[in-house]
Amino acid sequence: MGEFSDIALDHFMCPRNMGTIDSPNGEGYNGDPSCGDYIEMYVRIENNIIEDIGFLVFGCAGAIASGSMTTVFSKGKTLEESLKITEKDILESLGGLPQNKKHCSNIGVQALRNAIQDYYEKAKVN
Repeated sequence: MGEFSDIALDHFMCPRNMGTIDSPNGEGYNGDPSCGDYIEMYVRIENNIIEDIGFLVFGCAGAIASGSMTTVFSKGKTLEESLKITEKDILESLGGLPQNKKHCSNIGVQALRNAIQDYYEKAKVN
């Protein structure tokens, strides 16, 4: 694992916000069929702010670290701010990922966007 930065290894070994959360009002899923990585993202949004976030991931070290960093970036942020998070932001904050794992930086970002979209769709119904 020498190709991973210390920050990425830390988020892999001790992922932040791992697990489901109480009373999520948005759920998003994303996967990469080419490598088998899959992530579930759960958000609780109040007053346009992500008050709580959690994730479950089935995948490699890059996917776990990226999911963890995505939750760190978005917790406490407005929906507008969270929707602006990019895979480049995640890559840079992790200190990069090995070339063959760079695609993992998008898995959490897309799951977050899907969770926010789910929240918006549920809000329209209610």
